[in-house]
Amino acid sequence: MSTETVQDVSIQTGGILLSDVAAEKVASLLAQEGRDDLSLRVAVQPGGCSGLRYQLYFDDRSLDGDTVTEFGSVKVVTDKMSTPYLMGASIDFVDTIEKQGFTIDNPNAQGSCACGDSFN
Repeated sequence: MSTETVQDVSIQTGGILLSDVAAEKVASLLAQEGRDDLSLRVAVQPGGCSGLRYQLYFDDRSLDGDTVTEFGSVKVVTDKMSTPYLMGASIDFVDTIEKQGFTIDNPNAQGSCACGDSFN
């Protein structure tokens, strides 16, 4: 897997991507928690209007078959069932007057619901 930086976005070919802004936000949240043993777990679960929805949360577990990708001090973990759905997906953090939060751009998603909370 090769890694290169283009316009403030860390790109890792073939895996999940985490922008520099998102990595900084995750690191900041972990620092607020006072924890350095947590990873950002990104999972795909059944649910939502379109059939599948994303889950992002901090986790201290290590599951059999996990894929771990490091972005500086931040570890992003996906379970073996979610990994195929997230290959090439990029996670960013937006902070605008309209919205604030993590966004996921997933080339594997064929469609999403109107609320943007789930995909298929």
